[in-house]
Amino acid sequence: MMKLRADIAVMDILGHMILWIFATIITFGIALLFFPYSFAKFVINRTYVVNADGTEQKMVCDIDLFGNLGHVILWFFITILTFGIGYFFYFYRICNYALNNTRLG
Repeated sequence: MMKLRADIAVMDILGHMILWIFATIITFGIALLFFPYSFAKFVINRTYVVNADGTEQKMVCDIDLFGNLGHVILWFFITILTFGIGYFFYFYRICNYALNNTRLG
């Protein structure tokens, strides 16, 4: 049976949070549209598939923050039109997108 093992250190989380808080302040919140991409990639790239024999394979997410600018713009307008409710759906869709663009490395 295969299992997943995440290796996310507290200092990695803290550094990631500080980076995105700083980016959010500097961009007056626009960075939050790109945050879900970074969050999904951050977690996936620190996750391993553990095979039944104990060998591990690292998961690699092949998305980048600005590669899907059209997708970000579309969801920006959906979020505006739905008075913010669309952002919650956006976050789930990004997780789906990130998993669909993940491979074992």
